[in-house]
Amino acid sequence: MGFDVPSHRHSTVERIGDDGEVKRRAFVTGSGAIAAATMLPEQHGPRVGASEVAALRARLVDLYAVDHRSGGIPAKARAQQLEREITQVLSRSVYTSRVGRDLQAMLSELHSNQAWYGYDSGPLGQARTAAVEALTAAQLIDDGLLQLSALETLVLIDIKADRLWEAASAVEHAYGVAGRNGAGPTVHLVIALREANVATHAGDTTAACRALSRALSYQGRADTDVDVPDWARFAGPIEIDYATADMYVRAGEPRRAVPFLRAAVDGLAGGYARNTAWYRSKLACTLLDAGEVEEACAEMGGVLDAYGEIKSDRLTHRVDAFRETATAIDTAVTRDMSARIREATQGGYS
Repeated sequence: MGFDVPSHRHSTVERIGDDGEVKRRAFVTGSGAIAAATMLPEQHGPRVGASEVAALRARLVDLYAVDHRSGGIPAKARAQQLEREITQVLSRSVYTSRVGRDLQAMLSELHSNQAWYGYDSGPLGQARTAAVEALTAAQLIDDGLLQLSALETLVLIDIKADRLWEAASAVEHAYGVAGRNGAGPTVHLVIALREANVATHAGDTTAACRALSRALSYQGRADTDVDVPDWARFAGPIEIDYATADMYVRAGEPRRAVPFLRAAVDGLAGGYARNTAWYRSKLACTLLDAGEVEEACAEMGGVLDAYGEIKSDRLTHRVDAFRETATAIDTAVTRDMSARIREATQGGYS
């Protein structure tokens, strides 16, 4: 590299290369290898490749089906086991940088799922921790879509924890991340729905209407999406109808909410037992608030028919809220329904 080398060191230098240019390249490369070896000692353990990653990915995807079918409680148990396995692979196995990044991406997505399960069935503190871990993991591998997955769930958790200022900041940040990463209409639709959630809970009906209008615009372009991430596939007309109904309910206009809830319930496909029960329970509560007592009890009866197969504390709390309101009305049909709810939900909390 242009240094004056003592004669007794010439033999060492000559071993690095045969000419000056080769010597310089070898010196730099050799020094970098020494530094890397110092920071990352040679790993020992089982080798993990694409096939192992695919198997873990299949289990992660299956969690969505478990959650849709049975609720957050059974999905949470499976997620904890999968998290332990992925963490063990990252800690003790040998893999390429590409495989390592894929594993970290799965861990981020898994943490987002766990945040959702905590939102669905508690505890809320663990849900928030999982959302922050998901966001951190996504930032470390510079994956914008996974950051958005963590942020959209964090918004829901913040709303439930009465941290609307943070929820609003998360929505604003999500729009920025989506713009920088070229996210498609469906991902933007999810963010618009979360924006509507924040505005609705803040009591700002005008802002909620603007967000819902934005959501409809993104929904109209959803057919141009090339690749929708698994965590965003739920978003569509049904969620827009549900968010619109929620806005009217919180504005004290349950009768205006009912048609949107009916449309949401009618639009759900098979395999979404948890969501079907959740939406029907919302419809039942709204009908009760609107004075349609017998129809409300009929809807709640349909929820209870499937209740035993779904483990969701959110659903249990809503069903119990319906019972409290129905008990106060005190008619023959509400008394019968209250007794049935009490029997169905006994031991329902976890």
